[in-house]
Amino acid sequence: MDLVPALEEPLKKVLGPATAKVMAEHLGLHTVGDLLHHYPRRYEERGQLTHLADLPMDEHVTVVAQVADARLHSFASSRAPRGRGQRLEVTITDGHGRLQLVFFGNGVHKPHKELLPGTRAMFAGKVSVFNRRLQLAHPAYELLRGDSDETVETWAGALIPIYPATAKLESWKIGKALQTVLPSAQEAVDPLPASLREGRGLLPLPEALLKIHRPHTPADIEDARSRLKWDEAFVLQVALARRRHADAQLPAVARRPKPDGLLAAFDDRLPFTLTEGQRTVSGEIFRDLATEHPMHRLLQGEVGSGKTMVALRAMLAVVDAGGQAALLAPTEVLAQQHHRSITEMMGELAEGGLLGGAEDATKVVLLTGSMGAAARRQALLDLVTGEAGIVIGTHALIEDKVRFHDLGLVVVDEQHRFGVEQRDALRGKGKQPPHLLVMTATPIPRTVAMTVFGDLETSVLDQLPAGRSPIASHVVPAADKPHFLARAWERVREEVEKGHQAYVVCPRIGDEDDDPKAAKKKAPGAGARNGSGGEDADRRPPLAVLEVADQLAAGPLRGLRVEVLHGRMQPDDKDAVMRRFAAGDTDVLVATTVIEVGVNVPNATAMVIMDADRFGVSQLHQLRGRVGRGAAPGLCLLVTDMPEASPARQRLNAVASTLDGFELSRIDLEQRREGDVLGQAQSGTRSSLRMLAVIDDEEVIAAAREEAAAVVAADPDLTELPALRTALDALLDAEREQYLEKG
Repeated sequence: MDLVPALEEPLKKVLGPATAKVMAEHLGLHTVGDLLHHYPRRYEERGQLTHLADLPMDEHVTVVAQVADARLHSFASSRAPRGRGQRLEVTITDGHGRLQLVFFGNGVHKPHKELLPGTRAMFAGKVSVFNRRLQLAHPAYELLRGDSDETVETWAGALIPIYPATAKLESWKIGKALQTVLPSAQEAVDPLPASLREGRGLLPLPEALLKIHRPHTPADIEDARSRLKWDEAFVLQVALARRRHADAQLPAVARRPKPDGLLAAFDDRLPFTLTEGQRTVSGEIFRDLATEHPMHRLLQGEVGSGKTMVALRAMLAVVDAGGQAALLAPTEVLAQQHHRSITEMMGELAEGGLLGGAEDATKVVLLTGSMGAAARRQALLDLVTGEAGIVIGTHALIEDKVRFHDLGLVVVDEQHRFGVEQRDALRGKGKQPPHLLVMTATPIPRTVAMTVFGDLETSVLDQLPAGRSPIASHVVPAADKPHFLARAWERVREEVEKGHQAYVVCPRIGDEDDDPKAAKKKAPGAGARNGSGGEDADRRPPLAVLEVADQLAAGPLRGLRVEVLHGRMQPDDKDAVMRRFAAGDTDVLVATTVIEVGVNVPNATAMVIMDADRFGVSQLHQLRGRVGRGAAPGLCLLVTDMPEASPARQRLNAVASTLDGFELSRIDLEQRREGDVLGQAQSGTRSSLRMLAVIDDEEVIAAAREEAAAVVAADPDLTELPALRTALDALLDAEREQYLEKG
């Protein structure tokens, strides 16, 4: 949060163009305010030495340590054939571990004079291995003598801040730059209302900034962190509270179901009893629908918890009340699947205007981009006349030509797959703002829901319907134990022999990769995007549907009916494949993640996910939810080539160890930057969270939400709180404001 104009001085004016350029390009810091909010990652005590035993490989580290010994060696090389090449080896220690520093050539002279045994210094460099020993080659260093005015001034206080740094700008250089701009902290205008700050015993902002960068005691650090976390949580929650307040002022048509109407007729025909969770959540939704301002509710639930049933009952309630409901799905496969399952569930109630349709029946229409002209014309006509109470579609619903008779409810499935503008365009199709229900099968920890979806009320379905079977999950280490992979294909055959079906999921389609170089380039992308963190930079391309399907049909699954499904197939072909699979005419479906959400084939009991390490934790959990949807137990096999000790394997082990999506979502979140959580990909701005951790700081976020609601209720325009308004403007630049507006 770059709080005030006084702190908007460009760094190049204060620090000079060279340093400012590195800060801008490598750390995203442009102004004095940016630099003041670049907080230390941790602190070293000058009298204590760092643990050298736990240094991460290939990472840029800063350590404080003492020189144990230093030796200068001569050697022969192509440049110095007569043995005049020089290498300085310095061993540093923290009393527990040891680390070798290496300097070559002309670079040995200065460290040879300065790095004498007993000298303490800060060292920064990239950790590598040579002869099975950790080393830093040509590290930058800063002596910690404390004997000159300049050093005493620079490292004043007992604690040395270690900043997030880069190879081009070491931590202590950032520290020195901060020393230059720190006096400006006095001019930081405090965004927290005085009553809140005093009531919660928080430091004033200028004092917090001084203490975070120049602490004298651990208590200084704790006090500063507490205060700076509150800034981030509170300003963000005020933005969301203002959004909720503005929404509450909008008019909407109250939609109350008739006691003996369509919803009652539907409930009477249900062949099963709703779970207690489904009844509770439906009650919350019906209460919202009955009010005269728009519902904004997030419905999140475990894979297979029956969210579609809850959403359908909400849509029927709106149709009962004379309105129309639209269900927006992210893919054509999912839209067709929803249309099929909803018309099946409704039976004759979905045959409005047709011979044999029930008295209370309505029409349920499908609208996708690939429909034929005649079918599309009829669907559009049914919408504008009100003949169709329910429409299910993809982003084709958003086009200008689509007109509704009276749009009362928008249900968005898998919210994270839609751009903000798309949701906004659909909401704009009502005469008055329609009610909005957002569904996600990716469980979201409570704090994230409060932070990301803070303008939505949240309902949680965490109870699985009766008759759902457990899913056993196992990691298959194909590189270490190839016979495990052979056994995986045997298990697929066994499931098919029992009359069941199986999915095989691959990260890539395969027909776009005629050029092996292009494929090689793509390989890291699949992993990096899905959270494998660049572990696969030199790996083979991800496995592809078309190749794997051919290999399986000719090899381990010979004789079984194998089909493929992926996003670039023609919509009619995709639908035909899904229909055959649902009807049991296909034994094994080799697919991309197009089957990730909504696909419901209760007879499918096994899933093999190839290159599972290339998918994110939540995505694996979603995929796994496609099996075990019937009476027979499910089996999910996560195939990987990654070694046992790798972070990718740890992720897969976590997925295999629990079916609790909320637990997995915490793991997923802990492995990603906080900025990803706040939808930065959609808002296009840098993360506003630098101190706050949405998983660990649950109490701060919950308290900030309450305080923000009270402040906004008393003063929606923040006229009495100009400093807070300024902070809000800095957080919500035009793009971010728009993101929240439309979210």
